[in-house]
Amino acid sequence: MTVGAATDFHSHLIPGVDDGAADIAASRAAVAAMARDGVATAIVTPHFDGSLTLDPEALAVRLAQLDAGFAQLTADAEVAAAGVQLLRGVELLLDVPDADVSDERLRLGGGKFVLVEYPGLQLPLAHADYAIRALREKGWQPVVAHPERYRNVGDTLEPLLPLRYAGAYFQVNAGSLIGLHGAGAARRAAALLARGWVEYGSSDYHGRGEPSVSAARAALAAQGGAAQAEALFCKNPARLVRGEPPVPVDPLGGGVRKARPWWARLLGR
Repeated sequence: MTVGAATDFHSHLIPGVDDGAADIAASRAAVAAMARDGVATAIVTPHFDGSLTLDPEALAVRLAQLDAGFAQLTADAEVAAAGVQLLRGVELLLDVPDADVSDERLRLGGGKFVLVEYPGLQLPLAHADYAIRALREKGWQPVVAHPERYRNVGDTLEPLLPLRYAGAYFQVNAGSLIGLHGAGAARRAAALLARGWVEYGSSDYHGRGEPSVSAARAALAAQGGAAQAEALFCKNPARLVRGEPPVPVDPLGGGVRKARPWWARLLGR
């Protein structure tokens, strides 16, 4: 099958604003690495505490910092020469259940999709779905970043089910698919793919090592999942940028796709 260019919507490439690229030199190297890894479009997503959205003064300070960093990134000649289209968003920490993402700078590419994560790589085992439902009720579409990395989920994946019921999409890290985040994350990523619970793959690239997008795509293809790799890293992320819902991704190794459960049909998933 034809292998398309990847669209990545989870990375930390803005210089000096979080634990990603420390300065513009690191940003240059990181964007060049993304280009070499087959990424044509990247949405940069610095860490952002949801609680800041409830404090207008703190929100303005943090957004001004990100504005300045993104302007420096996109104005740099070496970054531009890499040929990667750069858009912006954030990785929103759900440290409050009712974050306000009405400012378009908090959403992926300024559209309706919001990349979210829970604090401390620990999924709240009570009412984790509340924040997902709150975002959806306001018209936004949450995408949960790296659910396979939550240490308290376990191999059954059952704690993630309320998030699916609430209407969240899932994004796995490329590194998880090739074992870079440990055996547990790799095992849970494979289990998520086997259930058909993953809509997107992204790098979560912090500017160290390699983005791992091409390696993850190759690993999936070696397992008979070339079509899934194309959907996860190319087709569905490109649809996200255009404001379109993802196409279904067949369970990896599942053969004929199983009938959707009632809750998926109800949500139009």
